[in-house]
Parts: sequence; structure tokens; C-alpha cells
Amino acid sequence: MSDGVQYLDIIIFAMIAVFIVLRLRSVLGRRTGHERQRDPYAMRRAEEPSGDKVIPLPDRGRAGRTGEPVVDLASDPLRTQSTAAGSDSEPAGIARIRAADPSFSPDQFVAGARAAFEIIVAAFAAGDTNALRPLLSGEVLDKFGSAIAARAKANETLQTTLVGLTSSDIIEADLRGRDAVVTVKFVSEQINVTRDSESRIVDGDPSTVSTVTDIWTFSRNTRSQDPNWALIATGSPH
Repeated sequence: MSDGVQYLDIIIFAMIAVFIVLRLRSVLGRRTGHERQRDPYAMRRAEEPSGDKVIPLPDRGRAGRTGEPVVDLASDPLRTQSTAAGSDSEPAGIARIRAADPSFSPDQFVAGARAAFEIIVAAFAAGDTNALRPLLSGEVLDKFGSAIAARAKANETLQTTLVGLTSSDIIEADLRGRDAVVTVKFVSEQINVTRDSESRIVDGDPSTVSTVTDIWTFSRNTRSQDPNWALIATGSPH
């Protein structure tokens, strides 16, 4: 009889333990939407005339390759859909890319560019060149690597909280030979802090959210079996 009671006690305790674990999991594992992602990435911020803070990335001043024309979509702006409202036509640059690669979709491209933006921002901050390598062209990777090395030499720690990616819009697109080249304007809200070797803040404010605008250019060989795009230039509005 006592063995049966002990066996019953074990079952009851086991059920209680399972219940507690499930309750903790339901509380601790739930995302409320208010969490801030702590992705350490920043460089010394410069202030644009508009007053917005900007993180100067390597090669940030170049939105494209010198001497190679890119169709300016300012006179033929891209909208959320691939065609303009009330029109069956699409921007000439997008049309040329689609002719070379019928699978190209502006909406899908922007979704991928947003994901790449978050990954690159985090990897650059962490100094993770292995994560950056498949996403950047050789030239851009060299510049990012130099910036990462300079940061390490200065014994500085950079941290960015990507509060939110406000917008991401294609502003230029064209086909250069076999290469599709698309430029995206990203507007994000970030918290940027630079600390020295003793964790003292030397730049930035952990309580200040800044609006950051980046102009990034991506490229892909339309004849390649590799579907991935590479970041070939970074810049900021002039």
C-alpha cells in the first residue's frame, strides 16, 4: 500500500513540474513586440543638415560605381507594386532587369534587401567578417575589414540597437551588361553607443534614438545560378 502511495506521489510531483515548466515557457518565451534587438554596430555618427544622425560606414559616400550610369527613378518612381498606379508600364531599369531575369520581383528583392541590411549591420558591429563575406563584394569587404581592424586597434566597442527599419525603397535600378544593379534607400531608427576599453561612453547616448538614412547598392550576375545579391557600395544622402 505504501509503495502505491509513493508511486502516486511521484506522478503528482511530475505533473506539477511539467505544469510549472509549461507556465514558465509560455511567459519567458513570449515576445510582446516591445523588445529591442541589441545588435552591436556603429561608427562615429555625423549629423546631416537635416539634423538626422548618420553612421558613416566604409565607402558610404558612393552610391554606385564611378562612370557607370544608373537609371534615376526620381522621374519614374517605383511604388510598392512593380507597376505604377493606373499604368501598365514599369520603370525602364526594372524592365531591363526583368528581361534578363524574368524571376526578378521588386517586392521580393526589397524583402531580401531588408534582411541583408539587418544581417550586415549586426555583423559589421560584431566584427564578423565571415558573416559579411558572402554578402559583400570584394572591394566593400576590404573597406569593412579595414574599419573593423581600426576599431579593434583603438580598443573601442561599438553597439547599436536597431529599433526599427522605417522604410526601404528602390530608388535606382538598371542592367549593366549581365549585372543587375539596384540601389535601395533605407531609413531606420537606431541607438548607437561607442565605448572605450574601460566601457566608458566616448560617443553616443544609450537613451537617444536617431534616424539613420543609408543608400546601399546591390548587384547580381543575371546569368549566375547563385540567386544571392552582393552589396557593392554604401552611401548616404548628399
